[in-house]
Amino acid sequence: MAERPRGGRHRERGATRRHGPLARALGVLALGCAVALALVGVVVPLVLGATPYTVLTGSMRPTYAPGTMVVVRPVDVARVAPGDVVTYQLVSGRPEAVTHRVVGVGVGADDERVLTTQGDANAAPDPEPVRPVQVRGSVVYAVPLLGWVSSAVSGDTRRTVAVVAAAGLLGWGAWQVAAGLRERARRRRTPAVVP
Repeated sequence: MAERPRGGRHRERGATRRHGPLARALGVLALGCAVALALVGVVVPLVLGATPYTVLTGSMRPTYAPGTMVVVRPVDVARVAPGDVVTYQLVSGRPEAVTHRVVGVGVGADDERVLTTQGDANAAPDPEPVRPVQVRGSVVYAVPLLGWVSSAVSGDTRRTVAVVAAAGLLGWGAWQVAAGLRERARRRRTPAVVP
């Protein structure tokens, strides 16, 4: 009668059972996080016709800390009310924008609706009223810390990174599925070893 070597196949199978599920769970968790970040940072804003902005200062603490990504969708200024959070250009036509809460609505010099805004952490309202032409939109949702990533990877680079990341995730997912199928086929071919 042939003797089975100590610690041979039986130990390997036990090790696979012990570490395999954990590795798969971590892989699924990483994939889920990456997909969720891609959805909230790229896909959903595109579907909504929204624009992501990064909060750079602490003026909206504790609601939006620096590094928060706010997703802003265009809004009819006539529908904006006190309590809404809007993103607006500091100077019309310039790229610098601020995200603050509307604390008042009034009428400007040319009978146009103007907004009084204030950061949640600021003691007083902003000195200049916000005109409709300055408003980029209202905040639909926000994701803490994702703004730092968005700022680091901006413009055309963001699209390239999104495409490469999506292709990488799909490739990794396909590899995981193929590895699982190979493992399942191997188990079917290999007889179980009884201790």
